[in-house]
Amino acid sequence: MKENMYAYINPGVIHFMAYPSTIKGEGPILETLEKIAVDDFFGAIELTWIKDQATREEAKKLLEASHLDVYYGAQPRLLTTGLDLNSFNPEERKKAVATIKEGVDEAIELGAKAIAFLSGKNVEGERKAEAIDLLVDSLNQICAYARSRKKDLGVVLEIFDYDVDKCSLVGPVAVAREVAERVTVEYDNFGLMVDLSHLPLLRESAEESIIPIKDYLVHIHIGNGVMEREHPAYGDSHPRFGLTGGANDVDELVEFLRVLIDIGYLDGKEAKTVSFEVKPLAGESSEVILANAKRTLRKAWAKL
Repeated sequence: MKENMYAYINPGVIHFMAYPSTIKGEGPILETLEKIAVDDFFGAIELTWIKDQATREEAKKLLEASHLDVYYGAQPRLLTTGLDLNSFNPEERKKAVATIKEGVDEAIELGAKAIAFLSGKNVEGERKAEAIDLLVDSLNQICAYARSRKKDLGVVLEIFDYDVDKCSLVGPVAVAREVAERVTVEYDNFGLMVDLSHLPLLRESAEESIIPIKDYLVHIHIGNGVMEREHPAYGDSHPRFGLTGGANDVDELVEFLRVLIDIGYLDGKEAKTVSFEVKPLAGESSEVILANAKRTLRKAWAKL
């Protein structure tokens, strides 16, 4: 496409995937945040919990100086603890809701525009409807809390695989649509996120994943996924684009972006954040993986 990419896309990066040593809210947070902040390719950053208050205050200063749009990824609050927003155990579900509410507070402290997370474990059979009801209740609680704390803070549910790796309730596009329809009846601060990395795991095309939920789509991730069981990066490991055995490279990203343009999500009127979710494999450099991602996006945009 001849039009300036930045008129359509505000490129972002998921900090805790690019630098996975920070995913538990510890590690070299400030040093790695600065590496992204000084790279003017990026207009947005997504970070997760920062357990140390002093480090969080320094991170806030760095982010304020960077002029980056900030988003908060609360997925690690659930994935690293095993907490489940649709657990049949009331106490466990209460803990899951509580940690996301804590994430809301931290997101506001860091100046984030939205907080994102995932559903609990997938359930099949006669209790699936019950699990969806429990998830909707949890989401309603979180949306109400977020709205009470900061009216314009977005609450975003990311769609994951349902039977490969994370095995999340949301999940297939039909379940995602049902959940979004029910939550948005009362809460207009709620929306869905689609991740290109997850499409191969969901066994859905870009059109199948995006078009049914286009009215609820508020955020985008792009990356790669692997469906070869014997591959060391099998599943939802977010390896680099073009990896041998991986499902996504330039052409798949072109198709994904084209659908987003066709439905009017990427309209050139307001640049929408599209964030790289890429993670280095053993022996790989975070900086090289990020350079790979930037090249892939540039190549894909040129082919549109």
